[in-house]
Amino acid sequence: MRVFSSNKDRASFSPDKLFRFGRIFTLLFISFVHIRDAISQLSVRLLKLTAETLQKMILKEHIYKYGEKLPNENELSAKLGISRTTLREAIRILASDGLLEVRRGLGTFVAQPLNQYAEGSIDFQEFSKLKITLRDLYETRMIFEPEAAALASRRATEDEIKEILRLGDICQQELLRDPQGKRRIDSEAAFHGAILKASHNDFLSRFMPILTETIEQTFALNFNLDMIAEQAYKDHILIMDFLEKRDAVALKSAVTIHLHHALLTEQISLEENEKKY
Repeated sequence: MRVFSSNKDRASFSPDKLFRFGRIFTLLFISFVHIRDAISQLSVRLLKLTAETLQKMILKEHIYKYGEKLPNENELSAKLGISRTTLREAIRILASDGLLEVRRGLGTFVAQPLNQYAEGSIDFQEFSKLKITLRDLYETRMIFEPEAAALASRRATEDEIKEILRLGDICQQELLRDPQGKRRIDSEAAFHGAILKASHNDFLSRFMPILTETIEQTFALNFNLDMIAEQAYKDHILIMDFLEKRDAVALKSAVTIHLHHALLTEQISLEENEKKY
């Protein structure tokens, strides 16, 4: 054991020097923690990117199809430019999602399509190829539109409520004036569109007009338009009343009933149109 033999030895371990040493050590430790966290974040990002790349190769690019075995770890990791460890973790994530299936001793396979990877799913480019019925479209509206109206009753500003009611009044006038006119169609689209916009849900406000326009263009109705307009007029009165009162539950029911009425009357008109032609 060393014994301090002079004042010089004692001075070399003065409190000031010890403080500076401790400060340097602390800074080094903090730097190490930051570097470790940065590496960890990069690893997470790389893992997420790898999983997304594999998912794209299967679902979008169809490089690997249902039931097909993926290349071995060495080959696939080299192809993706990643380590085998990262690849294993990405496969584990996709296996837990149901996209991949790891079979012990056999390898990794593209699994039977499940839930979000449903075999019957389509993209928007294929939408126009489907044989869609009027009921299909209205059932889709019934799923989304009443909820969007309820959201609007809770989220809309006072100015948005006033604008919706103003557009509703215009729509009512056009329903009475000329049920078959283009102004009636445009005014009704503006009224419903304003409600959707007031939901402050960007997806709904963009998606629903496409749906209603599809109904207008696909099922051009020439019969019973007066009956359709009369029923719509009555329904709109309730919708505007409940919206002004911000009664979300009643408004949701009123929109649902309105869509049921629209489906029923338009089906009758469509059947009569088919009989004539």
